[in-house]
Amino acid sequence: MNFPDNLLYTKDHEWISIEGDTGTIGITDFAQGELGDIVFVDIPTKGKTLSAEAIFGTVEAVKTVSDLFLPVAGTVLEVNAGLEKSPESVNKDPYGAGWMVKVKLTDPSNHTGLISAAEYKQLIGV
Repeated sequence: MNFPDNLLYTKDHEWISIEGDTGTIGITDFAQGELGDIVFVDIPTKGKTLSAEAIFGTVEAVKTVSDLFLPVAGTVLEVNAGLEKSPESVNKDPYGAGWMVKVKLTDPSNHTGLISAAEYKQLIGV
């Protein structure tokens, strides 16, 4: 499993890459592996301002549906349109082509509740 050191993680298995006041968010390699084959991603929150830990969408795998939680407060600027036709991108490349949303952060300096790659590995027992 891969957990890039340049990302921050949540205990709910999302990752975020922060550049200035914009964050790119997806689910971790561990999460996609636990879900199995992802067949649909539903993110109806484009343009909405949400609080940290709010549900911003769902991901559907063959046997389950899982909520997606926003790691930080912000406004959803963009949804990865490629996931509509290729939801399996989340399985194949969770930190690249499988990203889910880009958000404008309400407070770019607030990383409360986010953890490092090392802390995330400890959390999942890797």
